[in-house]
Amino acid sequence: MQEKHGITNMQKKHCITYIQSTFGNTIITLTDYDGNTKTWASSGSVGFKGSRRSTNYAAQATAENAARAAIQLGFKFVEVRIKGLGYGKESSLRGLKLGGLIITKIRDVTPTPHNGCRPPKKRRV
Repeated sequence: MQEKHGITNMQKKHCITYIQSTFGNTIITLTDYDGNTKTWASSGSVGFKGSRRSTNYAAQATAENAARAAIQLGFKFVEVRIKGLGYGKESSLRGLKLGGLIITKIRDVTPTPHNGCRPPKKRRV
């Protein structure tokens, strides 16, 4: 089962998928376990322009496009890490599944402040 550099066949079929969902776009990046980017897709690269990039349908189409590229590279199982507050979080997961990938783990890595920056002062009218 071991190959030249200590990488098993199981690790070759696994990859990590990062979904960055903002209010203007959805970016999906597929990496191996070392963090090297293998392929990526965004709503803009799929063909959506302007305000249509932030829709659920655009996120799902982007995920399907990324899943097709991952399958061509030989990946089958994905570990998903979701970041952001955008509209395309659930629909991008649906798109990965429709694209033929098997989701093994889902993690939300959205950064949350522990009451970080001081807000601006109140507006006086």
